[in-house]
Amino acid sequence: MILSEKIVALRKRMGWSQEELAEQLHVSRQSISKWELGATVPDLDKILKMSALFGVTTDYLLKDELEDVTFSETKEEQEGLVVTAEEAGAYLTRVQELSGKMAAAVSMFILSPVCAILLYAGFLNGMISKTAAEGFGVAVLLAIVAAGVGICVSVAFQLNRYDYLEEEEFTLAYGVEGIVARRKDNYEARFRLYVVIGVICCITGVIPLVLGTAFAVPESVQVLLGALLLVFISAGVHLFVRGGMVWDSFQKILQLEDYQKEKKRIAKKLSYFPGSYWLLMTAIYLGASFVTNAWDRTWIIWPVAGVLFAAFYHILSEIVKARGNGDVKK
Repeated sequence: MILSEKIVALRKRMGWSQEELAEQLHVSRQSISKWELGATVPDLDKILKMSALFGVTTDYLLKDELEDVTFSETKEEQEGLVVTAEEAGAYLTRVQELSGKMAAAVSMFILSPVCAILLYAGFLNGMISKTAAEGFGVAVLLAIVAAGVGICVSVAFQLNRYDYLEEEEFTLAYGVEGIVARRKDNYEARFRLYVVIGVICCITGVIPLVLGTAFAVPESVQVLLGALLLVFISAGVHLFVRGGMVWDSFQKILQLEDYQKEKKRIAKKLSYFPGSYWLLMTAIYLGASFVTNAWDRTWIIWPVAGVLFAAFYHILSEIVKARGNGDVKK
């Protein structure tokens, strides 16, 4: 029995009309009708309200394989930090709203050297002086980076109140886990599509550069192909970040994978590392670019830095984990 059929059966069991149920849930009768026809699905808070109104568990409402009515029982008061349905829903919605902005900011970082690369190509073709190309190119690069940093800081401030989901151990209020898990399952297909298209973009971007090298095209053309590569990579990374942030929000609420209790303990001890590492990489990138004036080539620092970050973080995590196990044994 699917959700729509269960709503109909439970409403009739209570002897309510669609109007009466709509009044108790503070929605329109048309909304109830659409739920019962399976045209739309109730959101998080409405599922919880129906669970309380009908006296059934959220698992019974959400899991199609449960045919027998499972009545909710009085739950003992939970200890420690408890995340309510309202808090979980607000967080998931906020992340979805901000994921596009964060993805745009990361894309801006990747695209920031493109203007300098294009101006360098213009210099090779005699269209602009070297001094002007370097000056305008660096100015635009710094402006784009500054704008991207501003967006990142703004997003971080707006999500700051939810940091505890990543850092602290908590329990979910009754019924929240099933609802969030369902939303995660519904989003999975889109997330996988983002990843597939992102990978295709990154691979496609390399093809023109490889062909240009193979056919020994002029240096100015190779420089332009390098700029085109960054455009493709930025598009792919945009999808990775956008989809990844939303997927990550489900993982945080459900405390899965990187947000398991043991990994939270490790992450708390290594909280200093990401910020320090990326500040160092930014300094290396800018220093190497200014010293060599090879803005069309120094971008390679970023993918290398990304690979090294994963390697270093894994090594440090294993060290912290080993020390933690040693403390437990003592």
